[in-house]
This record gives sequence, structure tokens and C-alpha cells, in this order.
Amino acid sequence: MAKGRIRVRLKSYDHRVLDATCEQLLDTALRTGAKIVGPVPLPTKTSRITVNKSPFTDKDSQETFVIKVHKRVIDIVEPTDKTIDSLMHLELPAGVDIEVKM
Repeated sequence: MAKGRIRVRLKSYDHRVLDATCEQLLDTALRTGAKIVGPVPLPTKTSRITVNKSPFTDKDSQETFVIKVHKRVIDIVEPTDKTIDSLMHLELPAGVDIEVKM
């Protein structure tokens, strides 16, 4: 029986893919008998980048691009050996950055 807590941090540009990944993790962990806290939504990081449309004459006209990074945290409080094994073999969609801390 594994002891401790597993904290899974998820990051993605698309919140729909992130929510689908959270659902897969929750289903897998609950099926193996672990207790779960979350998913807890963390603040979304918004980056704005402003560039000139034209380098010379129309210098005052600019375009603004926005990149949003959505984040979630899932705590697996009482993981079992079966939970850890099934999470290692889980196939998740592309575009989600996963950080696991024991």
C-alpha cells in the first residue's frame, strides 16, 4: 500500500482538453479505490503580446495577441499501488502539461 499524497498539476492552453484530462484522471483514481480532492482550478495566466502591423509609416496601428494558460490541481490523498500503476499507463490527450509530485 502506497503512503502519502500525490499532487498532479495540469496546464493547458485549451480548457476543454484540460477538463477532459481531469475527468480521465478522476475516473481512473476512483475506479482503483483512491480518495481524491479536486480538481481545483488555479488562476489563469494571461499573456498579451503587442506587435506593430507595419514597421514604418503606419507605426501607430498595432495588433494584440493573447495567450491564456489554464491550470488545475488534483490531490490523490490515499493512493493504492493499483492507482499508481493505472495512472502510469493512462493515455492522455496531447497539449496538456502534467507535473506529478509525491
